[in-house]
Amino acid sequence: MTFDLVIAKLPGMASPTTAARPIRSPGSSRGPRMSADERRDSIIAAATEEFATGGLVGASTEAIARRVGVSQPYVFQLFGTKKDLFLAVVRSCFARIILTFEDASARWTPESEDCDTRLGAMGIAYKRLVADRTLLLVQLQSYAACSDPDVRTAVREGWGRLYRRVSDVSGASKEEIHQFFAEGMLLNLGAAVGLPGEARTWTLEMFEEGAP
Repeated sequence: MTFDLVIAKLPGMASPTTAARPIRSPGSSRGPRMSADERRDSIIAAATEEFATGGLVGASTEAIARRVGVSQPYVFQLFGTKKDLFLAVVRSCFARIILTFEDASARWTPESEDCDTRLGAMGIAYKRLVADRTLLLVQLQSYAACSDPDVRTAVREGWGRLYRRVSDVSGASKEEIHQFFAEGMLLNLGAAVGLPGEARTWTLEMFEEGAP
């Protein structure tokens, strides 16, 4: 699966990229050298794929380096440790969700036919976003790794930043935002267990007795 990585320019974030690309060695005549930010972005994109399935413990930095076409020591040179790379992936995924919500809010107008609020537009956008199983699995892996205090801090900060941004751009009440995030977590569960059809058609009844 190709994960189109989008990274917001927030503190500690790298610049946007779209996919992991092979890195040219210094002096290579096969193409222009990539900038340091581009190299970091390519590694984060590859690491997103690996951490989505392997998690913090199971993912292989050797496999990540191989995806990008660099050495394993080079990955550590840029990120320090495997956990630091995992934290960068977690932050990039939160940033992607924030960008998606901001875009949905900016595109919404009172004349929109599919929803009547900015918050509703964000909800529709998230239903499309959660179809990206890689992004979904990274979210779940980040929650599972919260026994680590550094991961727990990154997840808390990410959720705090996400909540504040949704509140700022939606203009919704606290009760509406609470409902919005509660439904979002149900969408995560529905996608994780593979409910049939599209997210927009899911209902609570579909969880009854493990209904297929």
